Amino acid sequence: MRYSPLITDLYELTMLAGYVSKGMHQTPAVFDLFYRKNPFRGGYAVFAGLDTALSYLENLRFAEEELAYLQRLDIFLPSFFDYLREFRFRGKVTAVPEGTVVFEREPLLTVEGTLSEAQFVETALLNIVNFQTLVATKAARVSHAAGTARVIEFGLRRAHGPDGGISVARAAYVGGVRSTSNVMAGMQFGIPVAGTHAHSWIMSFPDELSAFRAYAETFPDKCILLVDTYDTLKSGVPNAITVARELRSRGHNLWGIRLDSGDLAWLSKTARRMLDDAGFPEVQIVASNEIDEYVIESIVREGGKVDTYGVGTKLATCMGDGGGALGGVYKLVRIGDQPRLKTTSEAAKATLPDRKRLLRAVAPDGSFIQDVITLEVEMGGPGEMVYNPVNDAEYTYIPAGARLVDLRKVVMREGIRAEEASDDLNEMAERCKRELQLLPEGCLRFANPHIYKVSISGKLNQLRRELLEKVRRGTS
Repeated sequence: MRYSPLITDLYELTMLAGYVSKGMHQTPAVFDLFYRKNPFRGGYAVFAGLDTALSYLENLRFAEEELAYLQRLDIFLPSFFDYLREFRFRGKVTAVPEGTVVFEREPLLTVEGTLSEAQFVETALLNIVNFQTLVATKAARVSHAAGTARVIEFGLRRAHGPDGGISVARAAYVGGVRSTSNVMAGMQFGIPVAGTHAHSWIMSFPDELSAFRAYAETFPDKCILLVDTYDTLKSGVPNAITVARELRSRGHNLWGIRLDSGDLAWLSKTARRMLDDAGFPEVQIVASNEIDEYVIESIVREGGKVDTYGVGTKLATCMGDGGGALGGVYKLVRIGDQPRLKTTSEAAKATLPDRKRLLRAVAPDGSFIQDVITLEVEMGGPGEMVYNPVNDAEYTYIPAGARLVDLRKVVMREGIRAEEASDDLNEMAERCKRELQLLPEGCLRFANPHIYKVSISGKLNQLRRELLEKVRRGTS
């Protein structure tokens, strides 16, 4: 799929023109993409969007109509458009696989190439990775709350536009939501599609029972009836039971009922009892209506009998405390043969210089202990002292017996996708599920989660100190 190169901020183009005019555009450069704070006040994030990002990079080129628009802006010199006609991304990308559980300040994706190509792709990469990672994280939280219950992504009508709706369905699948109501996403990504009917279906018929019967006649083996249009327990569930009996007499089975309002915990328990007493224990209960991980957690805590949750608005828009945006950033860490460091009055916003590796210390039982960011040329080991990325007065040690795993791999070389970047959505989703189970106890809590430790190596800490000292002395 081609994404227009005009999906960018204007300043990427003005910087690109400036680099070309100053003869700097061929200078080698390295940029890191990372975020500074876990979303939703949680203990982790789930990396997503890499495949989409690589597709953007592979197909990056300016069409003549796009160049004509830029010319009409009357900002750039005519010679710049000759450069843009030949502009391609021919760089290298190193990244963690999609579905990997990641944490604050870790280099999730590194772009190496000429200064012009590595700088220009900043906005698009942030747009893709920030949103899909946020959605995948929200989906993981919702799926964790649901436990063994199924979750369907219902968010298309509240998503941020058609493109946002497609990205939501994809990223939610990576995070653990295994089906969607979005038919286009089903076709594009092979995600199973699911759905019921609206209240308007019921209201289009003379009464609720005739509406249920009509739907069951049309879909005798895939029938889910929405039971709350008029009165859930006095008419909806009893009428659904009547239709279930009629289906059974014809050799079919009612698949389920859907609750879309009211006290979902109490209603699901009562509806379950009514269905069981009528001889239909196999009929599933679907719940929807402004559901998120906190609502699901309360339903489970109160003994609710929900088999499937339809999660829409709060997943598609990533609503919730600490949600809304991931806040990922894209920073220069090396230019030419010189490591670069951004300093600021806020210690938390200082960057980590140079090419790096992202290592995970794994216990003998496979559980995760901590992550360590090192320089590219070093490989840490058990017993090594490592430092807090924000405050190097705080340090710890890599435990004895730990195994260090390099989390990242090269996924694009010379602008061509590497074979290592060939995971499918199921592999990504299984990776996410597996890694969440390996986190330390408390990381999955919604309130006051355990803070997973991310450290930097001694050599990286020393390089940062040296660069900071140069800045203090006023040297470059």
